[in-house]
Amino acid sequence: MRIIAGDWKSRRLETPSGRGVRPTTDRVREAWMSILGARLPGARVADLFAGSGALGLEALSRGAAHATFVERNRRSLSVLERNIAALGAGSRSTVVGGDALAHIRGAGAAYYDLALADPPYQRGLAARVASLQHRQPFARELWVEHDVREAFPGELIGEQRRYGDTVLTRVIARGGDA
Repeated sequence: MRIIAGDWKSRRLETPSGRGVRPTTDRVREAWMSILGARLPGARVADLFAGSGALGLEALSRGAAHATFVERNRRSLSVLERNIAALGAGSRSTVVGGDALAHIRGAGAAYYDLALADPPYQRGLAARVASLQHRQPFARELWVEHDVREAFPGELIGEQRRYGDTVLTRVIARGGDA
């Protein structure tokens, strides 16, 4: 896996190993960052269910001011910290070792410009993250990656893009478009 564009273009990232690991493909990540485009420079970004940190690091490479990475798996956290160090991104990064849902429930003052969530597929986590954003927004804009077969509440969908079996959904926050 590599950084697609920006300051760290073509730099390689380490990925966690294991059966439960499903990194966002380069194709989907590139499309996702293109969708976000002009909203990235200067943004405070949350990379939820961060894994290797590829989404947040890509955002930093493209000009985001800061990324908060939330990951609970110890092996993934170790890989994430090595990736941040290899890119020299420590001063613009915060790593939270813990549950992403608990983190966003307690976000409060840690309101984000952009939140990117790539939860494990087929566990209902995509819909749970979206519901939290809808009830009590924790980001100006939330995008969730999920499997096309996953149930996703239609009233929360602001926009969707499909890439094979992967869907990127922008979530509507309470009171309208976030």
